[in-house]
Amino acid sequence: MMPEPVQDLKLEMFLEDLGPPLQVSTKSINSRKPLPSKPAEQERVSDGAVDIRGNPCVKSKSGNWRACCLIFGCEVCERVAFYAISSNLVIYLTTVLHEDVSTSAKNVNNWGGTTFMTPLLGAFVADAFLGRYWTITGFSCCYFLSLVCVTMSVSLASLKPPVCDPTMLSPGMGCQKASTGQICFFYFSLYLMALGAGGIKSCVTAFAGDQFDNNDAQEARRKMSFPNWWFVSISFGTMLSVSILVYVQDNVGWAWGYGVPTAITGMATLAYLVGTPHYRHQTPSGSPLTRVAQVVCSAVSKWNTAVPSNSDLLHEVDDREASSAFRRRLPHTPSLHFLDKAAVKPNDQESVRKAEGSDSPSPWELCTVTQVEEVKLLVRMLPIWWTNLMFSAVFAQVGTLFLNQGTTMDRHMGPNFEIPAASMPLFITATICIFLPLYDKYFVPFVRSFTGDIRGLTLLQRIGVGQILSSLSIAVAAAVEMRRLRVAAENEMLDSGQVPMSIFWLLPQYVLTGICEVFISVGQMEFFLDQAPDSMRSLGNALYLSTVAVGSFVSSLLVSIVTDVTHDSNGGWIGNNLNRSHMDYFYWLLAVLSFANTLTFVWCAQWYTYKSTHVRSLSTQGVETSRS
Repeated sequence: MMPEPVQDLKLEMFLEDLGPPLQVSTKSINSRKPLPSKPAEQERVSDGAVDIRGNPCVKSKSGNWRACCLIFGCEVCERVAFYAISSNLVIYLTTVLHEDVSTSAKNVNNWGGTTFMTPLLGAFVADAFLGRYWTITGFSCCYFLSLVCVTMSVSLASLKPPVCDPTMLSPGMGCQKASTGQICFFYFSLYLMALGAGGIKSCVTAFAGDQFDNNDAQEARRKMSFPNWWFVSISFGTMLSVSILVYVQDNVGWAWGYGVPTAITGMATLAYLVGTPHYRHQTPSGSPLTRVAQVVCSAVSKWNTAVPSNSDLLHEVDDREASSAFRRRLPHTPSLHFLDKAAVKPNDQESVRKAEGSDSPSPWELCTVTQVEEVKLLVRMLPIWWTNLMFSAVFAQVGTLFLNQGTTMDRHMGPNFEIPAASMPLFITATICIFLPLYDKYFVPFVRSFTGDIRGLTLLQRIGVGQILSSLSIAVAAAVEMRRLRVAAENEMLDSGQVPMSIFWLLPQYVLTGICEVFISVGQMEFFLDQAPDSMRSLGNALYLSTVAVGSFVSSLLVSIVTDVTHDSNGGWIGNNLNRSHMDYFYWLLAVLSFANTLTFVWCAQWYTYKSTHVRSLSTQGVETSRS
């Protein structure tokens, strides 16, 4: 369980969009007989949720933890399957499919990046067409099918090349490469899995949050523990994969190591479908990308229109619409002046009549100030998004080059047990689980006494600290790699063999990465959810996930460039024989780029203005401004 401060922070993403209080009209106290429909009305949820048939949900028969636990199962199994495959994928590619080290690193980065990019598609499909339930259902079936294909690929002899000759000293020599058909089937299975993950990652947490009625005090209290159990569930899935399943892959076989998460996912998908009658559903509200496109198209179509100096003359939603939590009015800002053209009212009388409310104007021709400001918020967030990509590029080495590093080192724990190199990320998860409660219990109150901010550090300050730690972690990795190469040279093990240096020398870089995650990953999630417009929360979540995706592509590009530029007889900086390569040079390059990126982030953060909202009072017509 996370401590109370974490509940408050995580609760933002689920409770901030509460609507106005439920208005209850009372009957005369002299009425002795209630209307027959009254008890049924009291049992219905008050947030507009419906069942699978579109009927209003009954509280006693739907939602709450009974439904939420089944949805959690999808998230747990998605994590189990993803990390069971991704944690050891680079080993499978090099030892079974006989790919080069640099090629396998690029392929893992590209696949990982795609997996975190597809939630953009999943969020769009859920918001604009299917809703969260049907999106999760369809993409979960796709996910299960992909896992069946992956398991077949690692199990059937016809779908993989023959085993490499163990007498050959140099990696890749004497090994028959996988055929085109074998490669196509394996990567088709992987990318089908990435597609399925997009619908699950983008919808499962929001759909689980839909199972609680925010307007019911008792259910709202239950929902307070939802973020904690969500964190526990994904941590459990990750730890199960990088410990037990990775060990099974290395010591029992790939078929069992991939087959077990496939079976677990199949059973979880079936349990999710069985729970269908108990779920609460929210009607799709439309894609936020459409709102962005409307502002851009309207502004471009009126490119030669002058913007009035008085912002009150621009088109805006009326007071009653602005009282909704999903339509909270945003104050006009002077930046990005060109987009204000989208809210300029037309001059001809018929168009003016439409704009004033007699008829609704087309949103592609006239947008509100709030809608324009939503787009401005997204534009202002882009530099912050851009300067967080380098962290994801550094973190991508955990599942690729860090793993290759570990396979060349002494992995024995006692005389009879050898720790799999792919299990080392377990220390990242353990560091997060240990350090996160300490961060909220001790670090936040201590820093708050100096800064006065309720979070201790502001969102951007927290991300900045994480970026500094990210640069430090990859610098430590470079220093450890320099020592590993020196030990290999001293023991004349440049051509083959396991370097007599414990794999636990890698522990500092894994621990620093875990601490870095506490600062930067949690900070990124809170920033993009907190600063995104109210009507574009799903897009904010997608922006957060897309930093991981694009960062993985950046890592893949860097590996490709470095491999091409530094290639020599020993394979360059990232060759098949790591004892003759110079992976430490690549790590130092990442450290320099990461530090330069941190300086750029600090400059962008100084110019960033946090989101503010104002709602005009219906009685006084005054304006209240509050900082988010």
